[in-house]
Order: sequence, then structure tokens, then C-alpha cells
Amino acid sequence: MRLKKTEAFKTLEKIAHYAPQIATPKVDVQKALASLKLKTKKTAKKNKVVSLNFKQIFKYAAALLVLFTSGYFLLFNNTSSFKTTYAQTKNVTLPDNSEVFLNANSEIIYTKKNWEEGRSLTLKGEAFFKVQKGKTFTVQTNIGSVTVLGTQFNVKKRTNYFEVKTYEGLVSVAYKDTLVKLPKGTIFRVINDEIATKKTFDIREKSWLQKESNFKSTSLRFVLAEIENQFGYTIETENINLNVLYSGGFKHTDVQIAMQSVTIPLQLSYKINGKKITVFNTAP
Repeated sequence: MRLKKTEAFKTLEKIAHYAPQIATPKVDVQKALASLKLKTKKTAKKNKVVSLNFKQIFKYAAALLVLFTSGYFLLFNNTSSFKTTYAQTKNVTLPDNSEVFLNANSEIIYTKKNWEEGRSLTLKGEAFFKVQKGKTFTVQTNIGSVTVLGTQFNVKKRTNYFEVKTYEGLVSVAYKDTLVKLPKGTIFRVINDEIATKKTFDIREKSWLQKESNFKSTSLRFVLAEIENQFGYTIETENINLNVLYSGGFKHTDVQIAMQSVTIPLQLSYKINGKKITVFNTAP
């Protein structure tokens, strides 16, 4: 009797009363399997999308890395390069307002960072310099270096040929174990690793700056190479002594006149075919 009066007993009576009225859900096995397969495909698709997103993130990260690296070199390295091709000249103003006049087929390379602390550049080819007074200014080539404080001078570095001419002030030239001081109107020249004996030149003589090339007792090979630079032609020779010395010059305006200026004094002939010139000896 006491059991019937307890709350637990009353709860059991309610469960017994309502249990027969609850319908057990019927399971469609085929439908359940189809639903499971559909969910699996969706899950796989989601996973695939996530993987692709990660690939995109990596691409963006790589692009940012390249951007930051480029920015670093632009801001902190800041190397500048100026170059001319055949038959082209160029005027370049440096950070200290010094001027460089590049001859044909030439190049200068320098770093803007801390330029005033150490004015230095690398030259390939030929250039005329007007250097503002200040700290040491150095022109580096793969044969020798030129050092000044403020002056005007010309440096020429071609294959087997190195030349420095001083037009104003004093220039210091270092070549291997040789250190030479060049005052105005003096020249230092190295041909095939041998220092030439000529010491002076006429500063009034026209130069490539006036679109004219002049030579004094210069091997023909270097004269023809300069025609190639100024006109963009390729020159070949047949039975020619390229070591024969030439004194004279040519203007940079007409390749026919230039070739005549060189070949006639040396009793040579030439023919032009397109951008190719052949020089040959007509003497028996």
C-alpha cells in the first residue's frame, strides 16, 4: 500500500498507460543509405574547397614575399644602370649633379645609397665625365680604375684597349702595379696589356662628343671596332693586317664616308651588304 502512494509508482503507472499509444518509427533502409552517400559527397566537396583555398593562400603569400623582396632592393640596394646600344649616345646626371656622357655600346652601373659618401661607378665601354667637386670619385673597369676629386676626363675600355684622357684638373689612374697622375692634356693608354708611350694629346681635337672619332698611330683593328660601335655594322676582313697603324678620323654621320676615310689612306677596299661590311686588300 505504501508503494502505491509513492511518486515513483505513480510515474510507472503513467508510462504503462501511454506506452501502447506511442508508434515506433519505420526506417526506410534504402532511403537512409542514399542520404548517407549524399552527405559523404558534400563533406568531401567541402574538404576539397578548403584545400584549394589553402593553395590560393600560399600563392598570395609567395607573391607578397616577392613584392617585399623587390621593395627591399629598391629601397636599400637601389642600383642604377644606364646603357647605350650601337650608334647611340646618352647623357646621365648622377645624384651629386656630376654628368656622364655615354658613348655607343657602353654602360655605367652605380648604387644611389650613400652616393655622397663614396662616389663610385663601374664603366663598360667609353664615357666622358664632368665631375662636381667633392669626395673621391672613382670609375672602375675590369682593367684599371680612375680616381678624381672634381675634373673632366674621358675613359675608354674596349676589348684589349684601355685609355684615359684628362681634359681638366688632375686624374689618378691605377693599372695593375702602376699608379699614374694625369694632368690636363695627358693620356694613359694600354693596348694588349702593354702601356703605350704616347703621353700627351690636343684637348682642342674633336672627339666622339662632337660625333667624330680621331686616331693617332692606332691599330686598324681598334679603328674598325669603333666604326662597328658608331654605326651598328658588323665588319669582317679578308687578308688584312689588322695591326697596321692608322692616323686620321671619321665622322659619325655616314658609314660610307667613314669607311672611305679609313680604307683609302691604307689602300684597302670594302663592300657593304646589308649590315655587314667586308674589308679586303686589292693590292697584288
